[in-house]
Amino acid sequence: MTTKNIFDLTGKVAAVIGGASGIGEAVTIGAAGMGATVVCLDLKQEAADAAASKAGHGATGGVIDITDEEMVERTLSGIAEKHGRLDIVISTPSINVRKKMLDYLPGEIDRVLNVNIIGNFNVLRSAGRIMVEQKKGSIVLFSSIRSLVVEPGQAVYSATKAGILQLARGGACEFGPYGVRVNCVGPGVVETPLTAPIKANADWYNAYASKNAFNRWAAPEEMVGPTLFLASDAASYVNGTIIFADGGWLAQDGRFTPPGM
Repeated sequence: MTTKNIFDLTGKVAAVIGGASGIGEAVTIGAAGMGATVVCLDLKQEAADAAASKAGHGATGGVIDITDEEMVERTLSGIAEKHGRLDIVISTPSINVRKKMLDYLPGEIDRVLNVNIIGNFNVLRSAGRIMVEQKKGSIVLFSSIRSLVVEPGQAVYSATKAGILQLARGGACEFGPYGVRVNCVGPGVVETPLTAPIKANADWYNAYASKNAFNRWAAPEEMVGPTLFLASDAASYVNGTIIFADGGWLAQDGRFTPPGM
């Protein structure tokens, strides 16, 4: 490895889960452009195929539901068998039921936990099994600034994002001795289909924009660099941590600038 090619993904096989839209689609396109053999996985074959086609460079699409333990195991093992290896697994999916705790209905917390915690655990465990055996690999899960800070209506979502970070740290501890790295990306506010309802509310959208130092939201493409850094050999000694890509949201403890500043 030289400093000239440490970010290059040529020769690596990457599975991008949730790769058909938003951040996942941007990562699919980015990984393919960096030379990886990419399998874009999502809930619907048509959407996965469309994203893979947009990515080009031989990317292919496939179906996965991360809440289905057997499907996750079968899908990731199938990729490894087909290509002879699985170097990178990136998992972006999560859901949110944005409600105050007293307003949660029966079953709603289960929906969030089932995708965000159990689903990502399924991915981490299945990818870990493959990579521990081959003694190499990088797993990137998606946490959030909400792993550290919270607002009304975000308690359950925030708890799961903190849980994803702890799952990654646990995976780093257990898989690290076998040459496998596990890390997280922690986005701030990103313009994706899932955040479209917020964008439609100007006051809400602008309040989030003003919370970070850049005074704007991120584009999905701005999550590609941090993600592929963690996936690449450039991060060969980075394990069990999180990279926050939040425009300085967590660096600021308020929006008021004192007089004379």
